[in-house]
Amino acid sequence: MRPILLHGHTRSLTKIKYNRDGDLLFSTSKDNKPQVWFSHNGERLGSYDGHNGAVWDLDVNFDSTRLLTGSADNSCRLWDVMSGKQLYKWDTRTAVRAVAFAEGNRKALYVTDATMGQQSTLWVVPIEEELEYQTDEFELKIVMPGDKKKATVACWGSLNKTIYTGHEDGTITIWNVETGEKILSVREHTEAITDIQWQKERGFFITSSKDCTAKIFDAKTLRVMKQYVTQRPVNSAAISPIRPHIALGGGQDAMGVTTSGTKAGQFETRFFHLPFETEIGRVKGHFGPINTLAFHPDGKSFASGSEDGYIRLHVFDSDYFDFKYAEETMETI
Repeated sequence: MRPILLHGHTRSLTKIKYNRDGDLLFSTSKDNKPQVWFSHNGERLGSYDGHNGAVWDLDVNFDSTRLLTGSADNSCRLWDVMSGKQLYKWDTRTAVRAVAFAEGNRKALYVTDATMGQQSTLWVVPIEEELEYQTDEFELKIVMPGDKKKATVACWGSLNKTIYTGHEDGTITIWNVETGEKILSVREHTEAITDIQWQKERGFFITSSKDCTAKIFDAKTLRVMKQYVTQRPVNSAAISPIRPHIALGGGQDAMGVTTSGTKAGQFETRFFHLPFETEIGRVKGHFGPINTLAFHPDGKSFASGSEDGYIRLHVFDSDYFDFKYAEETMETI
């Protein structure tokens, strides 16, 4: 599994994401320029220039025509994917931590940080087809209660009826999009949630946390279905679309990296069998904590972005697809 190394960012990666077709890979980092790449060969297509601070999150719409980014420069921005032109800018009072398009591309959400006396807030805004009608008006505003309830990640639920948020204190909450009311909330993690990614059919999702675990949750009940334990903080977790596998990325935090070697830091992508919860392999290569992971939509490759400023594209070898536990091949009698 020889990777393709992508180096276009000058600082550590914060988010990578494939578009729906899988031909493009988008990335953001603590520099101020989101990038777009061809996923099959790693060729850089260009950047989106305009932010003045670290870019924390991104999302691309269904037909790969528009890109949404959230930044520490107190703005959420909408871009034209092909031309790189900025289409619209939402100014905020604090940094934007998470962004996401709704199904159908007619709405989007962004989450602002709890700093400078402001509480963490979730905003839902309409996305107009005609830019001349785009405004700062919002459809929904949810203020996160409590000092330690800052939302760190957010995503839409099925059919845009709900929104899921992960919080600094390890809580996961489901919100009603129509009323803004809390539907359900659980605290199964003990530290900040760093990532949330859906399974293909959206029946369940995976979370990663600074508490050194990743967990599979049922989408409706928020019941913990599976748990994966590591020895270092987990910064990102992804579910394979074709195999019963999950990938975890993390490692010793950046503050401690200079005082230990890469082996102690555990900067590998770790693969676990989803139902059996057992580790099945590791992929090394990064020289810093892995901050973000994504499976290609066809499940035949994956990408990782690290504190070292590199993105690594890995195509799975053929034996990866042949591997099965004996229990997986047993026939029912």
